[in-house]
Amino acid sequence: MAFAEHEVLIRRDAMAVYLYLLDAANLPLWRDSVRSVKLVQGAAASKGAVYRKMVAGRSGLSIPAELEITQARPGAEIQFTVVSGPAHRTGGYYLSTEASGTRVRFALEARPEGPLGFVDKLGFLNRLGFLNRMLQRSVSSDVAELERLKDVLELQPAI
Repeated sequence: MAFAEHEVLIRRDAMAVYLYLLDAANLPLWRDSVRSVKLVQGAAASKGAVYRKMVAGRSGLSIPAELEITQARPGAEIQFTVVSGPAHRTGGYYLSTEASGTRVRFALEARPEGPLGFVDKLGFLNRLGFLNRMLQRSVSSDVAELERLKDVLELQPAI
């Protein structure tokens, strides 16, 4: 299992940041690995919404993954889980208001699944810690993209 978190201060009000994050269709605008997002179930930008996203795989091909919003507290918190894809991930965005903007913390946890998870169960790569290091590197990289969200939101005109 791997866990990482990262936080930034965004010079926008909490509701503007919250609404932007709640709309998963915005993910390709600030996440390098996300190529496209489409709503497949539920009401857009709400708890229970399920989105199919196409993410960049190691071979350069797109891999489908489905993301469900599991918790949504306006202006404060969004939690999600990836219900299908190359790794089971759960995470959330946690917002707090400060004098100069909104502090956003992105926390992400992942467990390996799929073919590499099977190899790991045999113990060969697990003894070397290879899969855990690879997964930890991926999760750490994902949360660090919060810096890009800050750039995207601060360059937009305020509403």
